Amino acid sequence: MATDVQVPALGESITEGTLAQWLKKPGEAVAADEPIASLETDKVSVEVPSPIAGVLTEQLVQEGDTVAVGAVIARIDQGATASAAAAAAPAQSPAQEAEAATTNPSGAGENPALREDAVLNAAPPPNTDGPPTDDAITTLSPAVRRAVLEYHVDPSKIRGSGKDGRLTKDDVIAAAEAAKAAPAPAPEAKVSSPPEPQPAAPGPRPAPGNRKEERVKMTRLRQTVARRLKEAQNTAALLTTFNDVDMSAVIDARTRYKDLFEKKHGIRLGFMGFFVKAVALAAKDVPAVNGSIEGDEIIYHDYLDVSVAVSAPKGLVVPVIRDADRMTFAEIEKAIAAYGKKAKDGTLTVEEMTGGTFTISNGGVFGSLLSTPIINPPQSAVLGMHRIEERPVVKDGQIVARPMMYLALSYDHRLIDGREAVTFLVRVKEAIEDPTRLLIDL
Repeated sequence: MATDVQVPALGESITEGTLAQWLKKPGEAVAADEPIASLETDKVSVEVPSPIAGVLTEQLVQEGDTVAVGAVIARIDQGATASAAAAAAPAQSPAQEAEAATTNPSGAGENPALREDAVLNAAPPPNTDGPPTDDAITTLSPAVRRAVLEYHVDPSKIRGSGKDGRLTKDDVIAAAEAAKAAPAPAPEAKVSSPPEPQPAAPGPRPAPGNRKEERVKMTRLRQTVARRLKEAQNTAALLTTFNDVDMSAVIDARTRYKDLFEKKHGIRLGFMGFFVKAVALAAKDVPAVNGSIEGDEIIYHDYLDVSVAVSAPKGLVVPVIRDADRMTFAEIEKAIAAYGKKAKDGTLTVEEMTGGTFTISNGGVFGSLLSTPIINPPQSAVLGMHRIEERPVVKDGQIVARPMMYLALSYDHRLIDGREAVTFLVRVKEAIEDPTRLLIDL
């Protein structure tokens, strides 16, 4: 008896999603609650579990299709066997077989004129170092597929670090870097060397037909990020103010206490904890940065929910640290570490990314020197952190080298005046340069 697999509830106000990837093929056995497909919504990726143990007999939608909550996307037969279901799976038509033969005739190498979808479905000849096999490619997410083709690696030889051992884009890049670092085989000895060829005269430029383009549909998450950022530009009166901060005191504190901190709390002491505490302290003096505009009213919050921008394989996500102003350093660092792991695995929930009254974005981890971040509506301000580098500064009349970081505060000028923005940024600077202020509430 076949059982329908329906799209589960995706969170408040979310009525549909995109089927990003099938995790099981028709004919494969599945266990109860085992994920069979991955859905992308405007905010998160959600896995669709099997309601029963059995065999996946039908896939009713294709990857990339939009599906509504409650829609039937597959059927699972509780009584079928994997071998029987596989035998019942529709075979390729003669036209499909001919197309497959044309795609990679006689095991030949890749044809430059082939379209991208043909390359993705081409199988290499046996015992060659050609592109990965169709079975290996089609079970990967779109981002990982592109990385596999771009870096020319075999996914079947890479150990995945994602959930249930699945490959991530980072796994593919790491494997490609490792292959580059491997020593090249020694060249064969030559009996005689031919005369060196004379440099050829400049020839005609390559024909346009040899150049390739790739068109990839934007994910729902990327579409949502693009739409919200554009809405912020169109709605808010955006302005950015800058300052720089001497990180010497924070670096010294981390160096002095990092081992004791990790031993006691089981987590590393990072920079983000200091900045979250500094923001909480500064927001008490300038509450407008922790507020928002709703219609013709200003909403001030007596709590601080900090959205921390985290890079994930499918794009930027912004989980929320609730009541950050009441948390200890250890609690903040543990929350950030947990969110970072969930972002990498794609397991963040809608609730974990909903809300937030202020955002901190750390572009410094990617090497950014300076930027003008965009606010995350309905929030009114975002603090941008950047890389730490030694720069010459004047201290007590002497030019000395100090580890400096640029800070950027982008804000909605409709709510926050320039004086308030500068005051807030100065308070953050003072707290970071003298962390004792964080302990005695100065």
